[in-house]
Amino acid sequence: MALKIIKFPHPTLKKKARPVAKVTPAIVKLIDAMIETMHKAPGVGLAAPQVNKSIRVIVVDVGPGPIALVNPEVIEKSGSQIFMEGCLSVPGVEAPVERAALLKVKGLDRDGVEIVVTAEGFMATVLQHEIDHLDGKVFIDRIADPALIKYVAPKNEKKEELL
Repeated sequence: MALKIIKFPHPTLKKKARPVAKVTPAIVKLIDAMIETMHKAPGVGLAAPQVNKSIRVIVVDVGPGPIALVNPEVIEKSGSQIFMEGCLSVPGVEAPVERAALLKVKGLDRDGVEIVVTAEGFMATVLQHEIDHLDGKVFIDRIADPALIKYVAPKNEKKEELL
């Protein structure tokens, strides 16, 4: 079941999300719905606050299949890189954002087992972007030079016109 993605400046997007005490069947159901919503949008990452759930859950999919992390925490980061970022909660806006190039994140998987994800490049950026949502930050909060913001047609706008 696809969920509704809330748009900036919705107040949930600016709140620090609370930790999940235990991975329950309800959390697994939310993870599955978030993955479906992310793919349908289409996007490469989604955080629970973006579907108006102020809890620390993210999903990402940059290729080999979706990864879900509950209570993700950056435990190591290094280097620097810049990617053009956009956000499903800030449609029509893109801008370059500088983030760590290498990243280690620990969290719980959908079975409640602690895992460590090591990421570099685009995957590292996506993880940092989604974890920012859990801390009440959106990517536009990290734009060094507002003059570099680009306004583009949201990706799903053309699809809706065809329906």
